[in-house]
Order: sequence, then structure tokens, then C-alpha cells
Amino acid sequence: MKGDQVTEQQLEEEDRRVDEIVRKGPSGAFAVAGIATAIVVAIYFAFYLFAFLPRGAVQ
Repeated sequence: MKGDQVTEQQLEEEDRRVDEIVRKGPSGAFAVAGIATAIVVAIYFAFYLFAFLPRGAVQ
């Protein structure tokens, strides 16, 4: 079928779009990693403030 064939021009256009996306970098991955880190730090401080400190010093 003639409509199913991919032309050289279409491949070059797709390569150009992929190169443009890759050039922008993994900003989404960094955003997800930053949010996950912030959540872990917030949980740590919440545990420290609401569970550890109220118990006082253990002797």
C-alpha cells in the first residue's frame, strides 16, 4: 500500500523534532525527583516534630 510508506522527508522531520525535544533536556524528570525529595524531607520533619520531640529525652 502506497499510503503506509514513510518517506525520507518524514523521517528527517521526525528526527528534527526528536533532536529538539532531547536538546531541551529532562526537565520533567528533575521536577518529579525534586517533588519526591521534598515530600520525603517533609515526612521526616513531621515525624521528628510530632512523634520524636513530644516523647522527650529517653533515659
